[in-house]
Amino acid sequence: MFENLSDKLEKAFKVLKGQGQVTEINVAETIKEIRRALLDADVSYKVAKQFTDEVKKKALGADVINAISPGQLIVKITHDELAELMGGKSTDINLTGNPAVILIAGLQGSGKTTFSGKLANYLKTKRGKKPLLVAGDVYRPAAIDQLHVLGEQVGVEVYSERDNKNPVEIAKHAIDKAKREGYNVVIVDTAGRLAVDEEMMKEIENVKKAVHPSETLFVVDAMTGQDAVNTAKAFNERIDYDGVVLTKLDGDTRGGAALSIRSVVNKPIKFVGTGEKPEALDVFHPDRMADRILGMGDVVSLVERAQEQYDEEKARKLSKKIAKNQFDFNDFLDQISQIKKMGNMKDLMGMIPGVGKALKNVDIYDDAFKHIEAIIYSMTPEERKNPKIINGSRRKRIAKGSGRDIQEVNRLLKQFSETSKMMRMMSNKNNMMKLMKNMPKGFK
Repeated sequence: MFENLSDKLEKAFKVLKGQGQVTEINVAETIKEIRRALLDADVSYKVAKQFTDEVKKKALGADVINAISPGQLIVKITHDELAELMGGKSTDINLTGNPAVILIAGLQGSGKTTFSGKLANYLKTKRGKKPLLVAGDVYRPAAIDQLHVLGEQVGVEVYSERDNKNPVEIAKHAIDKAKREGYNVVIVDTAGRLAVDEEMMKEIENVKKAVHPSETLFVVDAMTGQDAVNTAKAFNERIDYDGVVLTKLDGDTRGGAALSIRSVVNKPIKFVGTGEKPEALDVFHPDRMADRILGMGDVVSLVERAQEQYDEEKARKLSKKIAKNQFDFNDFLDQISQIKKMGNMKDLMGMIPGVGKALKNVDIYDDAFKHIEAIIYSMTPEERKNPKIINGSRRKRIAKGSGRDIQEVNRLLKQFSETSKMMRMMSNKNNMMKLMKNMPKGFK
């Protein structure tokens, strides 16, 4: 997402590259390119014009510091205005009430049910809550089945009444169950509906009146572009929701919805979905999204994801094993597992400044580790623990068992050996000091 917009904004900033000062002429040319980039990203003309008018006003009115070039100044102003356009700062979900009730609404196919499962997982693992999922889509039996599957995946109970076609009653019964059994959050997944369907819109209004949710979230598919903004506006006029959830941000979308929706409906974007996995849900941070749009990466989010998978006790034990040269393929598998839990690989790489652009046309699949895992799983427990015993015949057997070429097995074993040596060297302070002393002067 946003790759096309990022490229065009970079092109716009090049107008000021090498310029000694900000003038009305070079700013006007840059602003024209920025507006064109926003319109191409499916941002509404009104929003794009307001945005660029504000950037222009601040650029021409700024006291240019000698140390900052005009190009850097316009990037800084554009970044701040992008963040402000998307809400300025992140907005937390409201969990008041016992139980707190969260009502999920949106169009059919927008990803409501998947989001409901992700939200339950987020509240359970990151907020320490005990959520109850409620299957309130009485028109689509597959939605009930899907929610039960998702609930099982994340270890959250799902309440459903397959023979009851009254979503108000189902939601009320679920809340009663939550009160009896100690659930402190109830997430009500509802049927998809069109804003022009009066009967269905009346139904969601009735559900909201009956359950008094502390939070009503409107789920919108980011890939629908400007249509998503129009739908969000129509829904807001009927049910006055509290926040927006953008799904499928990892898809081939121009990003107009993310940039426009906040200013059009005046409701914050609270979450973004970036994949199908239960963990693929992020709190929306406008400033970090602005960083990513302008190719600055998002190191803070990357570190946060890494910290979520960080186990202090495991890390301590692993450090000892590395120092004693006992790091084996079982440890390697464990590290791969932790990386995979952090989310979509291309999304993760895009959080590193400069890397996202370099990987723009490179396909990085979520199963990038699949072949490595296949090779390791084809090893015996003894071979995983002690790779040094893997001779020629064992390598042939491992290659055959994993369905990979023997060259791949050889390459993995060589890389593992070199990585183990480097990790052991870095864990030893004396070795690090020697390494630094022997480095050429230009590298110190």
